[in-house]
Amino acid sequence: MTMETQRLEQTITEESVDYQSGDHERYAHYVNKNKIVESAVMGNAVEALCGKVWIPSRDPQKFPVCPTCQEIYESLKKD
Repeated sequence: MTMETQRLEQTITEESVDYQSGDHERYAHYVNKNKIVESAVMGNAVEALCGKVWIPSRDPQKFPVCPTCQEIYESLKKD
């Protein structure tokens, strides 16, 4: 298992709504777990595997997984 795969194994999902670009689609995205914790404490934005940047605030279990994040995650797991 590569270092990148180990890091991705520690990912969780969060909902993303990008109101600035008018993208109101809601997905659960893959993000490094440590970044989610940091965001919760500091209020910082996080970046998903697909490049989406936002401040997590909702329950990711209520939304489908971002297809782009899922594809990236699966390709990194195979390596």
